[in-house]
Amino acid sequence: MKRAFLLASLVLAISLWHGPAAAIQPGEALADPGLEARARALSAELRCMVCQNQSIDLSDAELARDLRVLVRERLMAGDSDAEVLDYVVSRYGEFVLLKPRFNLRNALLWGTPVVLLGAGAAVLLFSRRKRKSAAQALTEEETAELDRILHDTPNPS
Repeated sequence: MKRAFLLASLVLAISLWHGPAAAIQPGEALADPGLEARARALSAELRCMVCQNQSIDLSDAELARDLRVLVRERLMAGDSDAEVLDYVVSRYGEFVLLKPRFNLRNALLWGTPVVLLGAGAAVLLFSRRKRKSAAQALTEEETAELDRILHDTPNPS
């Protein structure tokens, strides 16, 4: 009984312990280890359009498999890593990149929080200055009215 429990615990631990396994099929791998390493690095940068937040290297989706094959074909044709990424982006759009490139289109997205924080800080500073300048000495009429209220004396008028 104890032996069966230990065996079951060992099997469970081994099954939970493994890291993320690549979804690459044996037939997809390139014979050249250098090209295969480049293909794996590029696949880790590309988003599976079906799984959304998973790289094509880890996805089992058919589209991810097609993209992995496409990357390997482009590398075998002699394309550089940048050319492969540009080709895939031209076909599938910027969303296919797990880490989007910084450009004018997404600069507004990245810059808006900074602009809003700056505007908020300016509003806070302006409102504090206005409050400080609003605190002035009381006029004689205001001082007399304040004394009347504080000492509860009737109004002479």
